[in-house]
This record gives sequence, structure tokens and C-alpha cells, in this order.
Amino acid sequence: MAADMPLRSILATDCGSTTTKAILIELVEGEYRLRVRGEAPTTVEAPYEDVTRGVLNAVSEVEEVSGRRLIADGDIIRPQRGDQGVDAYLSTSSAGGGLQVMVVGLVRTMTAESAQRAALGAGAIVMDVLALDDGRRDYERIQRMRELRPDMILISGGVDGGEQRRVVEMAELVGAANPRARLGAKYELPVIFAGNADARDAISDTLADKTALTLVDNLRPTMERENLGPARAEIQELFLEHVMAQAPGYSELMTWTDADIMPTPAAVGSLIEAIAKRDGINVVGVDIGGATTDVFSVFEGVFNRTVSANLGMSYSVSNVLAETGLPNILRWVTEQPDPGLVGNAIRNKMIRPTTIPQTLADLTIEQAAAREALRLAFGQHKLLATELKGIQRQRDIADAFAAGGAQTLVEMMSLDLLVGSGGVLSHAPRRNQAALMLIDAFEPEGITRLAVDSIFMMPQLGVLSTVNAEAARQVFYRDCLIPLGTCIAPVGHGRPGSPCLRVRLTGGGRSEDLQLNVGEMRLIPLPEGQTAEVALDPVRRFDVGAGPGRALTATVQGGVVGVVIDARGRPLRLPEDEAERISAIRAWNAELDVYPRNLAAGEVA
Repeated sequence: MAADMPLRSILATDCGSTTTKAILIELVEGEYRLRVRGEAPTTVEAPYEDVTRGVLNAVSEVEEVSGRRLIADGDIIRPQRGDQGVDAYLSTSSAGGGLQVMVVGLVRTMTAESAQRAALGAGAIVMDVLALDDGRRDYERIQRMRELRPDMILISGGVDGGEQRRVVEMAELVGAANPRARLGAKYELPVIFAGNADARDAISDTLADKTALTLVDNLRPTMERENLGPARAEIQELFLEHVMAQAPGYSELMTWTDADIMPTPAAVGSLIEAIAKRDGINVVGVDIGGATTDVFSVFEGVFNRTVSANLGMSYSVSNVLAETGLPNILRWVTEQPDPGLVGNAIRNKMIRPTTIPQTLADLTIEQAAAREALRLAFGQHKLLATELKGIQRQRDIADAFAAGGAQTLVEMMSLDLLVGSGGVLSHAPRRNQAALMLIDAFEPEGITRLAVDSIFMMPQLGVLSTVNAEAARQVFYRDCLIPLGTCIAPVGHGRPGSPCLRVRLTGGGRSEDLQLNVGEMRLIPLPEGQTAEVALDPVRRFDVGAGPGRALTATVQGGVVGVVIDARGRPLRLPEDEAERISAIRAWNAELDVYPRNLAAGEVA
């Protein structure tokens, strides 16, 4: 199907691990709009064992709500005929646990890291990264491959014309391990080699008889260049041919769709990348789920995605507790609950993942844990989203082992849009809560727009962007994205209570002239769809984007929350004194109207 082809209507589904979601998009008066949405349980497991049944159930709900016939003879009606059927049917999927990949490379901070970026960008969960400098012995690497049973293995290493022997040695370890695929032994494990082109013959001799080997262009052909496209495309292709084809019903579903089925995370990444490119902006997006947290970023046209497979809000919330520690979670709450009870409440969420907070205290603890999960996931993302390592000078592989870290590509002062998705953000009782969670966890700098995904349709819009980018963009901004407003945050530190920033705002029927001190937050209501002009005048040691102490004028956009001015400083530091911390958090919550003021902590939120 040609990109940006004219379509009157599009049906798109996302087959999740538990729920299949369907949306119907129509062209209305020259603009694409979401018409209805439906969902049904995913049917990839017993007793149904046919993913198409869940798809048809979700589409049937769309039929009922829209009053439009979409199914005939157990298939989607295409093309549209009158008021029946649609012009295109698209789908994404993460059913069965998504795409799980193991990366094998030479230098963990160079070719192995490039391979990791390629796999993550293709929508995979990277189970582990094996490299010559990972500190493990050969038998430990072999044992690890056998234990994890990935869906596929990506091997990288060596620039073209460079290292061969050690690349082949790592491939020999894969052959010695002979790992069985996660979905069973009915097919050979897919292995992609994206390393030194001169080593292809030796790699084929080593692995061709034991695995389903595919050779693609080197993802690091030179020290100075990264070429991730061919490896990413092949990962997604093998995901369709080998992994998804093993799941019951997927072979039939693939015959229904008008474009390749995409892994759900890859689809979200495609949308973020398309929006950033189309609008010429820098974007960070996050999807915090029950088991994992995905972070996407596009800075100066460079796309990166990471998945924190052990940071989520239900199945892996105990990992969040273990990773950050209970004190870091409790620092965000104003009450002083029994730490033992808080720890038990978090663990109960893990074993009862569908429960929701019943009291205000429960809600504040859950949102405190979410802040830490988001903060940790974003920290991991910044470590991987870096400039290429090892390009400063000519070096051999022994030199590369000692290569230091590179600077992250994530430059928060240049960030234009921060988008949050996932239940804890999209379904927060108040949008102000979602805004404050994003600000606390990501610490935006300067002037940044904030938004959340309304009903998590970003995967469907992501696969749509590969067919009709403008349709995806229109629905994204009009029906998917809920603008929260704009955050203005000076970078720097000062004595609490001392002058920080003067703000003069004009527009949206308002005229404000505010002086903020260090440690304060202010909320200026500015409705969605309205803009205002701001003149920012920071004191000497604070920077709002023009340099320390330099004034800046800009246009800010409104939203359901408004304009949030955060004078707490960057990096964010909470008061160390317990009484001061509680007083400060209560003041911030009150100013932003985050929680009901007449509701006690133990009462129903």
C-alpha cells in the first residue's frame, strides 16, 4: 500500500497481551477523525488459541457503536462500499509477550550498543547484551543463552574491513549454545548477523546449519557512522515470518491486513518519529505499563527507544521498589505511613495487578512509585541515547574496550514536547496529577509542552503513519493527544526563598506579572487551544533557555492544566529536612490543585 494514499476510512487494531483494541477513523469534511473505539479480550491463549477471534470481537463492538457493517464471512470488508466496510485495515501486536531479542557484540559500549539501539528501535525487548568485555566467561555466556530462550539473536561486531576473528568467536558461542526459541522447537532460531561484511563467509560456515541465519548490512560500517535501518527492518520482518507466525491465528490475520503487522512498541516509535519529523520538533514520549516502561526520543532528527523491562506499575512494581528503595518513593508523599504497610501495598499490587487505588493515600503512593519508575526508565534511556562512541581517533579493538562514556543526545533545554501514556498517566483522576508526575520524573528545562495520550491509540496511529502520515498526524493531535499545557522551568540553584524568576504573561484573556522565589511553583490557567506571550526574566544564576540571567520572550500554549511555572531549580532537589519537605510538597500540590483539599488521606479518592 502506497504511503499517504487517499483513504476514506481506516480500521486499526492493537492486539495486546490481554486486550485487543480497535479504532475506526474516517475522513470527515477533509479531515481525518476518530469515530469510535472498541475492545475485547485477546484470544491468543487457550481455550480459543486464535488471535483473529479477539480481533473480530473488538471490531464487532465498533460495528455496534458506529452502526456500520465491517465484517462479512469472518473477514474485514474492504474496500468501503457505501456505508459498509473500510478502505484499509491495519494492526499492531504485542500479544505473547512481544518480541524478545538477545544482542551479541564485541565491545559493549560500541558495536553491542549499536545493536541494542537497532533492536530497541525495531520494537524489541532486549533480554541481555553479551560482549567480549562483559566480564563473563564463555560457559556463562552459553548458559545465559540457553536459559533465556530469546525469539531471535542479533550479532554485531567489527567495522567493515576490520576485526574478524573475535566476531567469529562470538558467533561460535551462539552455535555452541544452540539455544531453543521461546515459542518452541518447531522452527530454527532466527539469527541476524549485522557485523563486519568481510566475516560473512565465516559466520555462515559457523551458524547456517544450526540457525535460520540472515546476513544484513553492517550496523557500524565505520567508527564514525551507524547504519541501523537494515537490521531494524530485518528484525521486524523475521518477527512476522518466524515469531508471530507461531502464535495461533496470526498467519490468517496477516492475510487480512493491508500493511505488515508491527510490534506495538515499534508502532509507537514510528508515530513519535513521524510527528517529530513532520513538525520539526524534539520529542520525548513514554509509555508506562504494568510490566515495562518504554521511552522514545527524537532530538535533532535522531530517534532512540529504550525499554525498561523491569520497571512497571503492576507486574514489576516490586522491582521499582527494589531498584529505587522505599525512602525514594516515600519522599513524594506528605503523610508518614508505616513503611512496612507501604511495602506490602506495593507487593500486593504485583500479585493483584488489576486493582486500583481505593483511598487518597493509596493513590499518592501509587503515583509516587510511578515517579520513580519514570525517573529510572528515563535515566536508562539517556545512557543509551548517546553519540557514537569510539570516533575521536583511530583505535584498535583493545583501545575501544577502555573507551569512556559519550554525551547523551537527550538535551532537555531543547525539548519541545513531552508525551505521557499508560494507565497511571492517561487515566489519572486529575490531569494535574499527570502533569506533576511528568514534571517531577523528567524534570523538563526551559519551555516545554506537556501532553498525555487520551485512550492509548498511539500504536494504531503508528502503523497508520507508515500508510498515511497526514491522517495519523491529524488524529494524533485532534483525538489522541490531550494538551496539558506548558511547563516553564529555570535551570540552576539558589537559596530557598530567594528571588528566581519574574514572569509577565499576556494572552488568553489574562495578564499576569509574577515574581517567583526559589522553591515555588505557580499555575496560570490557560485553556486548551489558546496561546499567550511570556516575558521571562531570571536572576543571574538561573537559565530559561537564553543563558544564565538572560531574559527570554516566547509564545506558550494552553491545555487542560495550563501554564506551570516551576522555580524549584534543576536538577530537582527536595528539601532534606522532613518537615520542610512535607510543607513544600503540600504547597506544590495545593498550588497545582493536584488532590482534593477536603479529602483525608484514608478516604476514598
